[in-house]
Amino acid sequence: MKGHCNRIDDDMTLPQVTPYGLPDKRRFQRVAVSLAGRYMLESRQEHACRTIDMSPGGMLLSAPVRPDIGERVVVYLDALGRFAGRAVRAVPEGFSMTIDLSPGKRERLADQLTWFANRLEAGLPEDRRHERVTPLMQRAILRLPNGDEQFVKILDLSISGVGVETNCVPALGTPVTIGATPLVVIRHFDAGFAGEFITPFAEGEVDELTRL
Repeated sequence: MKGHCNRIDDDMTLPQVTPYGLPDKRRFQRVAVSLAGRYMLESRQEHACRTIDMSPGGMLLSAPVRPDIGERVVVYLDALGRFAGRAVRAVPEGFSMTIDLSPGKRERLADQLTWFANRLEAGLPEDRRHERVTPLMQRAILRLPNGDEQFVKILDLSISGVGVETNCVPALGTPVTIGATPLVVIRHFDAGFAGEFITPFAEGEVDELTRL
């Protein structure tokens, strides 16, 4: 996709608050992203939540019950999975918390958030923008970033993306390959996920005989 890409990493600094409420420096750029999920407090109480913004080092949540400052919180986001950390600040709509991640997982989350940020900056819509067809050859191989492979079913495709039926549903923003075609996961649904091709096909190149 065309456009300027901003890499989210450790080099960017913004003000933050420590677990003890003292001024500090944010080491990560935050991305405004709304993702649904649930969180669990130390009391084992669970509540629904939604992210307001997020970075590889922390997140701001819209939440009905605020934890104590310094309390450990476990969050499960439908799109990105499980995160754990500690509450650092209370706000009227909820609270902010740190995220404890290994360097490798932090790098992966940075890539996913970079994808969200660049998509927002480019103003790309989430709806289906091109006519879709059901290919005659629906069986294909899905290849994940770690090299794992599995067979999937192509439900439909267009010049810009594909709908895939599978029990393996990568997180939003994950780069994967179907057949020989690289794409990015942009949406989840009950039977699988939708992906957007890194390089779209030209008009007229996609029909029922197309193989990825």
